[in-house]
Amino acid sequence: MKNKAIFLDRDGVINKAHIREGKSYPPSTIDEFMVLEGVKEALLFSKEMGFLNIIVTNQPDIGAKKQCWENLNQIHSYIKKNLAIDDIFVCPHLDFDSCMCRKPLPGMLVTAQEKWQIDFKKSFLVGDRWRDIGAAQAVGCEAFFIDYGYDEQRPDFPYHTAFSLREAIHTIGQMAL
Repeated sequence: MKNKAIFLDRDGVINKAHIREGKSYPPSTIDEFMVLEGVKEALLFSKEMGFLNIIVTNQPDIGAKKQCWENLNQIHSYIKKNLAIDDIFVCPHLDFDSCMCRKPLPGMLVTAQEKWQIDFKKSFLVGDRWRDIGAAQAVGCEAFFIDYGYDEQRPDFPYHTAFSLREAIHTIGQMAL
């Protein structure tokens, strides 16, 4: 029997993203990392509904040498210790690296599917950027877009809109009934 999952972008969904000139940036250190309101409870509710909670995050600052693996691993250790997260997949590449794991390409989701035996048709993705929604669409997951109005490309339809992870998980709960 295959599992169902909620794939989660990290920055802007799990934790506060840092906004500069209309663009979203990740926290560089654990001191800059702040879990968004309602996230802990939403993830617990997701688990109660039988979903795996899996983070799939682009972290190009690693590839650009603007952040080190040690700081990233501290943040992810904190997440795993304090939130109901089953796994974290990271793409450290830049666009010009042409890897298959950088969203909107589906590499991280496919790797998670293979590891956790996930049924994409029973799964969802929650993200705050067009790249997240594109990755979900590439594998046939329903997508929820948290629209912060970033100064960047908009996702292509279809997707659902939510104002927070809490709202997305609540709606997923209603859809899963």
